[in-house]
Amino acid sequence: MTTKKIPMRKCVGCGEMKPKRELTRLVRSPEGEVSIDKTGKKNGRGAYLCDNPKCFKAAVKAKRFERAFGVPVEKDVFESLEIELRVEN
Repeated sequence: MTTKKIPMRKCVGCGEMKPKRELTRLVRSPEGEVSIDKTGKKNGRGAYLCDNPKCFKAAVKAKRFERAFGVPVEKDVFESLEIELRVEN
């Protein structure tokens, strides 16, 4: 009997390692657009975030998305992401 390995990812907000399925994936496309990846399969650089709004605020304040994606992220992108994350949860 083999046990299936659960992929773990680190939340950019709190820094905790959690199962990939429990986190929301944000992705920077090759064109530089940042969006929520509901499927987890979009092309581009990914960063993972807990469902906790405090994690989102901590990540924005400490510029962790900019560090994870390697590009500056516009303020309006954060506003739309915050709205989408609230709707999802």
